[in-house]
Amino acid sequence: MAFASGKKAWGISDRSGFRYPLKDMRREWTGSLVGPDEYEEKHPQLYPSRKVSDPQALRDPRPDTRETLTVYVGGPTIEAPRLDRPRMIGKVGTVEVLIS
Repeated sequence: MAFASGKKAWGISDRSGFRYPLKDMRREWTGSLVGPDEYEEKHPQLYPSRKVSDPQALRDPRPDTRETLTVYVGGPTIEAPRLDRPRMIGKVGTVEVLIS
């Protein structure tokens, strides 16, 4: 569809209501037709932000295959004779408590 382009065509600003030559008017990002002195660019904060991935998990996790470490807490027992007072024995991964 063709529109007429006249040198004497006027347009009314959607923002202020002032009259401007139609050829000088600009359409804003909001869809408003405004004069050249009223035109405002779209602020950069209004553009959608780019997606930044922040990975939280490992792709193919594997369990720790090392042997468990035995930790002696307390005093001397048959398994740990050099400690002073036997209280309890524990292992990393599982907890075993021996009360003597």
